[in-house]
Amino acid sequence: MKEVDYIICEDTRKTSILLNKYGIKKPMKPYNDYNKNKQTKWIIEKMKKEEMDIVFVSSAGSPLISDPGFYLVKNLLRESLPFTSIPGPSAVINSLILSGLPPDRFIFEGYLPKNKGKRHRLLENLENEKRTTIVFESPKRLERFIDELEQFLPDREISIVKEMTKIHQTIVRGKPEQIKKNLQHIKGEFVVLIGGCEWTGID
Repeated sequence: MKEVDYIICEDTRKTSILLNKYGIKKPMKPYNDYNKNKQTKWIIEKMKKEEMDIVFVSSAGSPLISDPGFYLVKNLLRESLPFTSIPGPSAVINSLILSGLPPDRFIFEGYLPKNKGKRHRLLENLENEKRTTIVFESPKRLERFIDELEQFLPDREISIVKEMTKIHQTIVRGKPEQIKKNLQHIKGEFVVLIGGCEWTGID
């Protein structure tokens, strides 16, 4: 980041903390779902006409994985402009490792639909899913989601991973009914993992 011309980031306030820690002073622009059209045009123009080197920084996890950035990648490909990815932390993979659920085959659903009907249809479709399912969930909706798991998938093994790599990292495992009793302090960032229909736990 010390060598690039510009830093594009999901949240300039959070990225500033990182830059200040390492003494990096570069101009920044925010990039999100609300301004992506305007910012993508600006990035492409700078890369084409001024041959600028630009870095995109995600606030947490990996860019594009339930984060902004895919629209930018599509347009860079359309314009035949080069880009690469520097590996960073992935909540999807790290939670899978910590969950105790089978990691060999899995699906990632990201954030579930806010619409109740669509969300319930998705949960009904998971009834015969044999792979581990990974879902992101916000603290505001977590209790509701656990209630829905108890309703639609009561016998499934569930793992809830909270605040990975941070001081308050927590993993709660069990069936939905057990999870409800053992989950405390519903704050932070959560990943919910649902065991497949044939997974009965470690003997």
